[in-house]
Amino acid sequence: MLDELIRTVGLDHVVSPAPADYLTDATARGMRGSALAVVRPADAAEAARVVAACYRNDIAITPRGGGSGVAGGAVPDGGIVVSLERLNRIRSFDPLVWRIQVEAGVTTGRLHQLARGSGLMFPPDPGASEQSQIGGNLATNAGGPHAFRYGVTRRWVTGIEAVIAPGELITVGGPVRKDVAGYDLLGLLVGSEGTLGLITAAWLRLVPAPEAVHVAAGVYPTDAAACAAIERILGSGIEAAAIELLDAAAMRFGGGGFPAETADGALVLAEADGGTLEAAARRDALLEAMAEGAAAVQQVDDREAVWRWRDGVSSRLAAAHGAKLSEDIVVPLDRLAEMVAAVPRIGERHGLTGLSFGHAGDGNLHSSFLLDPADPAQFAAAQAAVQELFDLTLEMDGSISGEHGLGSVKAGYLERQWGPAAVGAHRAIKQALDPKGLFNPGKKL
Repeated sequence: MLDELIRTVGLDHVVSPAPADYLTDATARGMRGSALAVVRPADAAEAARVVAACYRNDIAITPRGGGSGVAGGAVPDGGIVVSLERLNRIRSFDPLVWRIQVEAGVTTGRLHQLARGSGLMFPPDPGASEQSQIGGNLATNAGGPHAFRYGVTRRWVTGIEAVIAPGELITVGGPVRKDVAGYDLLGLLVGSEGTLGLITAAWLRLVPAPEAVHVAAGVYPTDAAACAAIERILGSGIEAAAIELLDAAAMRFGGGGFPAETADGALVLAEADGGTLEAAARRDALLEAMAEGAAAVQQVDDREAVWRWRDGVSSRLAAAHGAKLSEDIVVPLDRLAEMVAAVPRIGERHGLTGLSFGHAGDGNLHSSFLLDPADPAQFAAAQAAVQELFDLTLEMDGSISGEHGLGSVKAGYLERQWGPAAVGAHRAIKQALDPKGLFNPGKKL
């Protein structure tokens, strides 16, 4: 098998045994997989031949992008890892019609930079932009702060090139902006976490970058007051680009370095963008809606510094006690305050600090439990707290994942969220597209 793979991609691009860097992702939690080898195809045709060889020989395939996922989706369970890092070409870029075609290994940061250079924008911004790759973003249907206004990754994809069983290279959609000719196979592949096929390239939609962007920040004495401010923003009809929340505990343990003066309490960040006059009007409306019940409300001038700070919140929280278990739950917006209040109580029942931060405008919280990774009792307590968190989420008609996917961390949890018939349909799709179950086994289902 290794000889066949070497003949396909070259000796330098089949690494056996698999290096440690390819056996983990950003999930942490001590997760480390196993694989016979790492294979790095140079293009889509090589990727198809690799998959065909694996399918003939019943070898499991774990697709891998930048390894920045946090649900164990890129952690292999035997078989081979197919790394798409060499598929990093820009196949076409047509700024006048707001369109680009990129291969799966192009990083999010490079795509954003190319778009900005032509006055355009690719709105999805899931973080780790210099590490995360477009293929992985598509595989998880990644979101980020600006999904509040602009939607998750799927909204910006018009076509996909992918390898499906038993090694066929297919194209679904393409450069066209509208296509309802068949079933939504594109929608199935986006968010499938590599369990239905291996994405090799995509056509993406771009939009003109806004003329002006403003960030408003409000600090509130209680978490309830912060959630009430978010409700006022929504109720006022302001079309914010992003609405973020850090509860008081998240600010206490992870709020250091915020690029403006803040008081103690919970933080709400909201962004206004658009034309110069439009963005200014939205900013003023945000500041007015956020002022009630606030200890302080202000415009923060250094937007880039704000989002760099926001990108580092998760790492700072993990460092506070050494580690954390964090889940990206989603609740209906009218239950947001209830969930924010419940998480610290769940943590307290298990002897842990519980807190929430995240994309509150979408009802998407990264509810977290801080722990000492050297203490097995704390890790077990955090796992029990997460179970309680999921139970409450489902009681609130929420979802166990808003943007990180299920991976292996949440494998099997779909049965708790969906009814038997829906789960059966989900399994039937997997069986139809991957009859041997070789694509990223143990994930999603």
